Amino acid sequence: MTRAPAGASRRSLPSSSSSPGSHSPAVRTSPVSNLFDLLVRSYTARGKGHALPSVVLTTETGQAYSLHDLVAGSARIAHFLTGLGLPIGSRIAVQVEKSPEAVMVYLACLRSGMVFLPLNTAYRAGELGYFFQDAAPGLVVCSPENRDWVQELAKAAGCHHVETLGSAINGSLLHKAAGYSDDFSTCNLGANALAAILYTSGTTGRSKGAMLTHGNLASNALVLHKAWHWQSSDLLLHALPIFHVHGLFVALHGALLAGAQMIWLPRFDLDAVFDALPKASVMMGVPTFYVRLLEDSRLTRTLVKGMRLFVSGSAPLLAETHAAFRARTGHMILERYGMSETVMLTSNPYKGPRKAGTVGRPLPDVGLRLVAEDGAIVRPEVGTDSAVGGVQVRGPNVFVGYWNMPEKTQEEFTEDGWFKTGDMGRYDKDGYLVLVGRSKDLIISGGYNVYPKEIELLLDDLPGVEESAVVGLPHPDFGEAVAAVVVAKKGAVVQESSLMQQARPLIASYKMPKRIFVVDSLPRNLMGKVQKNLLREQYAKTFVAP
Repeated sequence: MTRAPAGASRRSLPSSSSSPGSHSPAVRTSPVSNLFDLLVRSYTARGKGHALPSVVLTTETGQAYSLHDLVAGSARIAHFLTGLGLPIGSRIAVQVEKSPEAVMVYLACLRSGMVFLPLNTAYRAGELGYFFQDAAPGLVVCSPENRDWVQELAKAAGCHHVETLGSAINGSLLHKAAGYSDDFSTCNLGANALAAILYTSGTTGRSKGAMLTHGNLASNALVLHKAWHWQSSDLLLHALPIFHVHGLFVALHGALLAGAQMIWLPRFDLDAVFDALPKASVMMGVPTFYVRLLEDSRLTRTLVKGMRLFVSGSAPLLAETHAAFRARTGHMILERYGMSETVMLTSNPYKGPRKAGTVGRPLPDVGLRLVAEDGAIVRPEVGTDSAVGGVQVRGPNVFVGYWNMPEKTQEEFTEDGWFKTGDMGRYDKDGYLVLVGRSKDLIISGGYNVYPKEIELLLDDLPGVEESAVVGLPHPDFGEAVAAVVVAKKGAVVQESSLMQQARPLIASYKMPKRIFVVDSLPRNLMGKVQKNLLREQYAKTFVAP
């Protein structure tokens, strides 16, 4: 029997009852006792009847790592963690550059019963200070060059253990762990034990630590293994960061569970990616990856003839990008939908139509429903688009709550156990989910609800427009006014007046932007999501007196 660490907030798993109009399988918990064992057992099982690949992971510089290398390295680090006297459930905060040794730290946390807390490498002192104070880590691991200032922050939060890990197989952590045994008895924790805490971006307030269990992560990995037809013969091109769900859980777990190999790139570098693509069969990326590939003449059908699957997520993929990629390569990018609190929720089909602008249907074991403002369940309507509703989900992949925030946890779950994602969506005529924006991005102008995505799709189709972002700005008469920020295509000249003239006949007057700003680029986070909070701040005084 495992216990939640002090400071955690837990919720009960929801019942298996469903509501009309929802995709709602019975909620099941994973039988896994430790995610590490599942991944390693699965990898080894793929070797029955044929030899396992001698290499699991190859770096950009040609360094090769076998499964034994990862297991033995994680064993030594796990021994070091337990040698610090840290109890099971202690948080291990890790802010380091991407490396195979960083994967060993993650695996060591899983098998020793510690809670992995990955932190974006872009975070600075103000952000790290908050995370350390909130999560109270037992150990902080940082890059060698950051040790001095990170150690001060850790000490202020009551953490007296700080070690370093560099991307060149260096740092105090590896040095201190080197003398320990390559064997470690993995802790039998149970599916409900915490495996990781991922902090949300916090663009609308205080960052929240989403608590994910071994069962949450195992269930989603198993579902994706079947849904995306992972094979032991696959070679994954891994160019994503590993402080995020996409790179750490979806990509890494997928390859390990399949017994596949990985080309391990520290970041998305065009030359390195083009060098790796002819060897790879699977690639996962954010929309920016595919835009940059399309801008390069080296992207051809011949180059990617051995590819089996391209996946895009973490931010919306423009329909134009989807179409252009298919025309150039013959491959249809598979879009999916997930979040820190749930890992993956929906996916376009592996076999079947992959529809641009949609995120497909719910994955097996995932319950999904759309709820209108009046509380009614929005039902799919055959042959036509449905009304818009708030996306609510449940299933064994859904997190157990927010760290140190029991009230917020309770607020974000319905009485019947569904998690309110904060996303707004509708079903298209084929029952595929179309996301129309975040509920926090909903604009209420003169009493009318305006969904930004609808206007963005319209603006993106206008001549010369590369992409757009629509936000609500304070307005003395309407409460909020619709405003758009537009990026022009390379070489195109677009002006606010002409865009207004073209858009006005195509949209209801209350949805029509009152201003359109033309800019060189939209602000994005490292995963490619447009930071609309920054746009709202930048243009906040447009309609009100300074």
